[in-house]
Amino acid sequence: RIHLMAGRVPLGAERAAVAGEMEATFTENLRYAADLLAQEDMTGLVEPINNRITDPRYYLNTPQQAVSILEKVGRPNLKLQLDLFHCQIMDGNLSHNLETYLPLIGHIQIAQVPGRHEPDSPGELNFPYIFQLLESLGYSGYVGCEYAPRGDTLEGLGWLRSYWESKGLQHTGTSKAAE
Repeated sequence: RIHLMAGRVPLGAERAAVAGEMEATFTENLRYAADLLAQEDMTGLVEPINNRITDPRYYLNTPQQAVSILEKVGRPNLKLQLDLFHCQIMDGNLSHNLETYLPLIGHIQIAQVPGRHEPDSPGELNFPYIFQLLESLGYSGYVGCEYAPRGDTLEGLGWLRSYWESKGLQHTGTSKAAE
């Protein structure tokens, strides 16, 4: 899997004035990339990134916009990389978005809103609920952690140990990649 970036609105340009041209270019580029990736049995991922906080000039901003483009491109090896941090900022409605777009999701990323820290830090998102929803929906892909940890890496992953313990599980030291 590889993240295919959408690009940024040119400096000084009005988003609305260049939106059509940017979508056409991105769609064409995604078709080209998807065809190359298919030769290697790889999946391309497109990620909407919020333009309210993280990158005001980033072109692809909402799950709806990303799904519309994926449908236009029409390649089965292109999927949605749904970063719940960006999704919450731009759209909210996470449960509905996860349920609606699950068949198109190729990867999920998490971070607490608004501080972009660990899932157990104070914020808007209820990660135990979200993880349970993902399980109930049958999501079997990876969940990536893309946040600014409050401390070192091990300290920053302490929330995961607490989550496992709350579910009656113990960490065995193995990872999905090692299976």
